[in-house]
Amino acid sequence: MSGEGRKLEPGPPGGKPVRWLERGPTGQRIGGGMALRLPSGAMENDGGTDGVLFINFGEPSEPREEDVVAYLERIFLANAVIESPESAEAARSRSAELARRRAPALLEEYRRIGGSPLNSQAAEQAMALSRELEARGSPAHVERGMQYTRPTIREAADALQAKGVERVALLPAYPLCGPSTTVASLREARAAFAAANWDAEIREITGWHRHPGYVELRASSIAETARQAGVDLHDERVELVFSAHGTPMKYVRAGSRYVRYVEDWCNSLAARLGLAGYTLGYQNHSNRGVEWTRPDIDAAIGGLADDRECVVVEAVSFMHEQSETLAELDIDLREEAEGRGLRFVRVPVPHDAAEFASILADLVEAAWGDAPATLPALRSCQCRPGADVCLNGDVRAG
Repeated sequence: MSGEGRKLEPGPPGGKPVRWLERGPTGQRIGGGMALRLPSGAMENDGGTDGVLFINFGEPSEPREEDVVAYLERIFLANAVIESPESAEAARSRSAELARRRAPALLEEYRRIGGSPLNSQAAEQAMALSRELEARGSPAHVERGMQYTRPTIREAADALQAKGVERVALLPAYPLCGPSTTVASLREARAAFAAANWDAEIREITGWHRHPGYVELRASSIAETARQAGVDLHDERVELVFSAHGTPMKYVRAGSRYVRYVEDWCNSLAARLGLAGYTLGYQNHSNRGVEWTRPDIDAAIGGLADDRECVVVEAVSFMHEQSETLAELDIDLREEAEGRGLRFVRVPVPHDAAEFASILADLVEAAWGDAPATLPALRSCQCRPGADVCLNGDVRAG
């Protein structure tokens, strides 16, 4: 099936929406629209003294201006280094300006999709991970922490500390390690622990796109979507298009391996599907006028051979449905493709697949030093030296 007609999924049964708006530690507003207050015990098991801080990006759940502006301010401030601001005050002022400029268009995107389902899907993933760890005999308290909405990473850390957790696995929901996602979120989590004066044992998990189960999950999802749509991926008139979240080239030139990981990931998926070729494009947000990864996804579609009649689009960077998939792909890119006479089929993100909870549990157990035999050998992380679990880096010596 394509992305057309997809419905946004409700939050956990009994979840109660809660409006909130507050100031972050550096004075910026942190917005997130309608957060889900889960029923008491919704993510609980007898976790003992182990905990998992499950880190996500976050998005406003409702198209409310004050929340969207606050959300954008926090993102722009976190990435202010892109423009080398002269001072912290200059960075805050510039971030507020960029947020005001970007907010109207993003608000319209949220209105078109009925608000972002990212936070509710992340809550469901956290509960699934908790259940999977319990079933394996490795119970742990699992708390969500969002980089840019609530519950914040600091709030998640405080919740784990209040439960008496002594050992914490930091698990970013980003299979493709990048500086503004995986690396920044782990740094923020460490800062939260330090601010709480909490000396828990911390285990860090970084890139994990090479997990064999994850390759199988995403490849199977592509194949099944094509089958249901009556599309043969091996037909020369059909093009598999990978759409990755873009990143500023300043990060890449400074040593980020994100583009390398994206290309490695796309090659792995294509090989698993038995395809010799594919097209890769990036979803870029050029709000600052700086150089981003190329080609842009619209240009990638526009550059397809004239004999192509159908595109099957896989959002390779995302583990949730969100504005980038439901608006940028399902609406904007669909319009671009169909305007060129192409049939458009979008692969849904398998955020609620049982296999995903198993993949996350494998990573947590590897952090505890009990990696499943099916997991590839751990590697020395090049993005976050010293990380405990990395499947993407260089082979560890010895």
